[in-house]
Amino acid sequence: MSVFPSDIEIAGKAKPRPVVEIASKLGLLPEDMDLYGEVKAKVHLDALEKRTRGTGKLVLVSALTPTSAGAGKTTATIGLTQGLALLGENVCCAVREPSLGPIFGIKGGAAGGGYSQIIPMEDINLHFTGDMHAITAANNLLCTAVDNHLHWGNKSRLDSRTVSFKRVMDMNDRSLRDIIIGLGGRTQGVPRESGFDITAASEIMAILALSLDLDDLKSRIDRIFIGLTYDRQEVLAKEMGVTGAMAMLLKDAIKPNLVQTLEGNPAFVHCGPFANIAHGCNSILATKMAVSFADWAITEAGFGFDLGAEKFFDIKCQYGNLCPSLVVLVVTCRALKMHGGVKKKELSIPNAEGVASGLPNMEKHLENIDKFGLPAVVCVNRFAQDTDAELELVLERCRELGVAAAIGDGFTNGGKGMKELAGLVVKNARDCCCTFKPLYDWNDSVENKIEIIAKEIYGAEHIDFTSLAKKDLRMIKRLGYDKLPVCIAKTQKSLSDNPKLLGRPKDFVVTVREIEISAGAGFLVPITGDIMRMPGLPSSPAAVNMNVDDEGNVTGLF
Repeated sequence: MSVFPSDIEIAGKAKPRPVVEIASKLGLLPEDMDLYGEVKAKVHLDALEKRTRGTGKLVLVSALTPTSAGAGKTTATIGLTQGLALLGENVCCAVREPSLGPIFGIKGGAAGGGYSQIIPMEDINLHFTGDMHAITAANNLLCTAVDNHLHWGNKSRLDSRTVSFKRVMDMNDRSLRDIIIGLGGRTQGVPRESGFDITAASEIMAILALSLDLDDLKSRIDRIFIGLTYDRQEVLAKEMGVTGAMAMLLKDAIKPNLVQTLEGNPAFVHCGPFANIAHGCNSILATKMAVSFADWAITEAGFGFDLGAEKFFDIKCQYGNLCPSLVVLVVTCRALKMHGGVKKKELSIPNAEGVASGLPNMEKHLENIDKFGLPAVVCVNRFAQDTDAELELVLERCRELGVAAAIGDGFTNGGKGMKELAGLVVKNARDCCCTFKPLYDWNDSVENKIEIIAKEIYGAEHIDFTSLAKKDLRMIKRLGYDKLPVCIAKTQKSLSDNPKLLGRPKDFVVTVREIEISAGAGFLVPITGDIMRMPGLPSSPAAVNMNVDDEGNVTGLF
């Protein structure tokens, strides 16, 4: 029995084409880019005005509620891109940048898998073009400026106990979640409680992903909410005086990165906010470039439809004036089994009944897609252990629901394994006009916006606000932030705020513990459940299996 090669082995044998050749498929010239070697480039923002060829169809790839068995959403996104290209379509994908923390931990990278990857895989998953480092530096410059402001007289009368903006690093380090800084005497700063978040969970990451240009970036940085004065007035980042310096650090990071799929299709990889904390989408600029330079733009949103996709529609599409045409929902028999109560260690055992028991989770996500007025196509992402009976059961249920569906085999067969799905996408989206509608009105009350999402998308029976959340609501209204959209922080493991409730839970209560203000990003963050902004490493992190030889060949990277 042959052993299927690892992702890094497949990527290592690929012969990438020069990025200028890839760019030419989008109508881009060498003068529109900054080259990072022969196979990576950053695209200048003014190319959006100079090279626009029209408005392509925007397709969002989302998924059912994720499980530890994996769904392969990014693999499906890249595979679909390759499949459309094999049909003769002009296509480009736009996906998120990986974070080093999950790469060295347990989750892995975000460059696809098998024969549906973007390359150079090892560069994309590691330092890439330095975007993560730039975001980290800009974030920490603001933190340094805040503490320096407190040390040198505190002109704004900022109450240090109210400062919520934290330092970040692109690594999983649980020991830095909660710390005390400024110890060592009066010359070492003002002692206060603080901590570190992971870079992907930072507001700077969200800001970069939502900025339309450098001026918009600066305006958003200016609006970052730092804390309150002693008489409860807001203090914003612009009062720290380092907006220009932060923008300088981000001047290259704001430019979308252009690379390619294994089959030589254009791929933008830019920004990667976490969807269980922030809005979970790649940058507006990268998506706009994909839509403007290609006839088909395929993008993704983090975790299940209830998280990344809802935020894609209600936040990203609103700020970016984007109009999606269709949603591809990725489902797997393995994940459906887990939602049907099958244990992970038993997933390889044929179990059509287990698959059937998990179908309500898929059905709920399909209902949610319909709430945004969009057609759906289901991609049944094939895993090696899936039986024909299990796969057919999912396809049959989709037929009963009137939803187009196809088996996706991009992992094993690349674009060829996604041609049937690509054909369904073209058939269902080619001639449809924009029927997209957001879920709620930003001008509604904060409580109602949260309730609409929790009841309509999650299926909650009731929403409970703690006393701290009610206090936050009063402050938000007093400061005039109540017309911002809401970006609910919630576990990705369940439609509810309880990670143990799999399938399609009912009659549950969502509890909002507190509500943070991300005024720079332009949304409020109601926090539910036990949400962690700084992950920790597992008992046996993936990093222990990674190495590089004397010739620079990487091993152990998936």
